Amino acid sequence: MIRIRTGEVLAIQDRRPGLTEILVRVEGKEERAINYDLLTGPVKPGDMVVLNTTAVYKKLGTGGTHFVMANLASPVRDVSPRGHIMKARYTPSQVKVLAVEEEDHPGSSSFRAADSLDGIPVVIASLHSMIAPAAAVIHWITRGRARVVYVMTDGGALPLPLSRLVFQLKEKQLLAATVTCGHAFGGDYEAVTVYSGLLAARSVARADIIIAAMGPGITGTSSTFGFTGLEQGELVNAVHILKGQPVAVPRLSFADSRERHRGLSHHTRTALGRVALVPCTVPLPVLGDEKRALVWRQLRESGILDRHRVVVVEENPTREALRSYGINVTTMGRDMDEDPEFFLAAGAAGAYAAGLFLKNAASMQGSPECGVRRIPGVWQ
Repeated sequence: MIRIRTGEVLAIQDRRPGLTEILVRVEGKEERAINYDLLTGPVKPGDMVVLNTTAVYKKLGTGGTHFVMANLASPVRDVSPRGHIMKARYTPSQVKVLAVEEEDHPGSSSFRAADSLDGIPVVIASLHSMIAPAAAVIHWITRGRARVVYVMTDGGALPLPLSRLVFQLKEKQLLAATVTCGHAFGGDYEAVTVYSGLLAARSVARADIIIAAMGPGITGTSSTFGFTGLEQGELVNAVHILKGQPVAVPRLSFADSRERHRGLSHHTRTALGRVALVPCTVPLPVLGDEKRALVWRQLRESGILDRHRVVVVEENPTREALRSYGINVTTMGRDMDEDPEFFLAAGAAGAYAAGLFLKNAASMQGSPECGVRRIPGVWQ
């Protein structure tokens, strides 16, 4: 069920492409709301808007904000004649996009000619916050030579404009382009499936390295299979089918009070130990003795050691990269100082992917040096 109320726009608090954060008066209170400009049009102070107030009323974690469903001040909107693919299909919020699969798309011919990822690395993360350290480290190690494209799945938020993180990463040129696939929408390129989204990232957006992960807001239930991060295993399978190199980010934490997330999270143990049917590389950061013993025991007991290649990345400039690029990112409200292993694991995956890129670049130029930084050291 949807809880619907009408409110008045009091002020504009922030804008970024495709999204406006506003202050509304609703039920006698002043509260935050989000307006997706491409869905419901622009808003201004004084407009009366229809709001979905469900999440705030239930005190859920989905943003702590209301969402504009319609602007009564401008109820009539037209759509572009181009594009025939609907996302969020058969809901009142279904949105029309021009997908790369359609013949009218400018990149259609490049997309249709592609059936492989050509062996490029794909960093596969289970949480949205992981994309920042991965992208920052890739840019840092490759000195910006690697073109990084983010493929956003529909495992979390559907509208890409909700992500402040992606906006920052693109603004700082750490991400070159974005692709939204499945029911997710709002990327530079739209795709119908994860498979076509990955191919579009390579063939149309010209990625050297892909980062694939859901948008903000994982859904979890504490049950073995009841969480959207399970898609990590399915993405490993997809990248393998498309002849890419899957690099999976392990979810590590020693700051989370929940036992199921201590050390190697049950999310990673299930996704890589039971769902991923083909091998991938799982990079780890350097850990202290006690933490390392726990994580390697969890890797062994979950079957990940038997199925995948686990490596330890010794050169891991996650702290330096995030600090240098001015990126402030948190997970469950915790930053790098409070939960270092979480971010170091994502950075390790980025470092490993950057090493693959540099190794390939060196081989193509016929020289092991070719003026680039040394490939990060790893050990099994």
